[in-house]
Amino acid sequence: MIKTKRPANARVGPARFGLAVLCLLALALGMAGLPARAQSPVPPAGGGGSLQVLHWWTSASERQAINVVVNQLAKQDIQWRDVAIPGGAGMGAAKVLKSMVLANRAPEVTQLNGVVFGEWADLGLLLELDNVAVQGNWEKQMFPTVWSLLNNHGHVVAAPLGIHRINSLFYNTAIFKRYNLTPPKTWDDFDQIVKKLQGTGIVPLAQSAEAWQLATLFENLALAESGPAYYRRLFVEMSPAAFLDARMLHILKRLRSLAAAMPQPVRERPWTEVARSMVSGEAAMLIMGDWAKGELNAWGMEVDQQFGCAPAPGTGDFHLYSTDTLAMFAGNYAHQPMQETLARLTMSPAVQSEYNRIKGSIPVLRAADPHMDRCARDSWRAFSKGPAWQAPSLVHRMATDDTTKDAIVAEVQRFFLDRNLSEEQTQKRLAAIARTLARNRND
Repeated sequence: MIKTKRPANARVGPARFGLAVLCLLALALGMAGLPARAQSPVPPAGGGGSLQVLHWWTSASERQAINVVVNQLAKQDIQWRDVAIPGGAGMGAAKVLKSMVLANRAPEVTQLNGVVFGEWADLGLLLELDNVAVQGNWEKQMFPTVWSLLNNHGHVVAAPLGIHRINSLFYNTAIFKRYNLTPPKTWDDFDQIVKKLQGTGIVPLAQSAEAWQLATLFENLALAESGPAYYRRLFVEMSPAAFLDARMLHILKRLRSLAAAMPQPVRERPWTEVARSMVSGEAAMLIMGDWAKGELNAWGMEVDQQFGCAPAPGTGDFHLYSTDTLAMFAGNYAHQPMQETLARLTMSPAVQSEYNRIKGSIPVLRAADPHMDRCARDSWRAFSKGPAWQAPSLVHRMATDDTTKDAIVAEVQRFFLDRNLSEEQTQKRLAAIARTLARNRND
């Protein structure tokens, strides 16, 4: 057995009511109670076969990146059968996945990000990839944080593709040059840029009112406020006292004040449309995960030409991260050899380099990829500093379970859109969410 520890900066949340119900229903459907690893897997008959893969990689760059994996899989005479569900942060895909499992139609492979695959593994539904990990020397090759995320009670339950930096700021280089602006290192610097752009007709900050995009800005502000230690108290430990701290009040005030830098009214728009508004010149800046860089590249734009990149204000030393991972369902062991082949491919140096170059992220490998651009090198250096400098994304399921994440994200959106809600009221509501979670943990 592989001995592992759960990382200090991530956990599988205790609020598992939804998945617990799913487990009971799955038992009724005959899906649960299977061993997580077949003793004698059935090989695919006659060579060749296919894997159904559920995911939410639907933008131009995301499709190009995942095609790297699809093409490598095809060379092994294995077909990738696509189930692509549109929707930022995978919210729609999560619902579809649960419905497929309940209907006894679980895909062979699914995109799962963060601590949530530990919850699926606890239900006995995921294939264990211990043999693949040992043969590929995964533990030695990948960053310790990623290795820990893949492990559940000593077993590897997912295969990694890349690491995204959520605390990324992108800016229109032509606008910055025209008005003699430099990337803001602090929020005070950001405010000065906003003042300089007043009256120019240029929106300082591109933004959508979609819940996950507003919450992405919120978690960036939380990291900037007091660094990873306070951030983890909020979103990993879910400490009511941390939410009642004066720092949270300051975060909420800053979030609300940023509305003045955004397009009015702030509408719900896909992240791709928000990114396009920045490079078109409608807006000067965008705070978004570095998948935005991949999308801009896919549109024919290059770093330091049409756009630039920098850490989000106040977060230069830190890495707010999310990982791309694939998990395999253990329902039909006839697929196990193909599932293990896919897992091996994700960690091959060629796939790691090419996938992440296109996606905008960085490889999970400790060794630096020589093909990384300036933005990726900055991300790699920040992540390489270790757990004390890393913060697991709340929005992208790195920090806590879906139930808790959804409650906080909804509260943040409600606060931003409803001016009748005060910062103090929202602070208390967030603390109440944390307090409820603490009671559930102790029950």
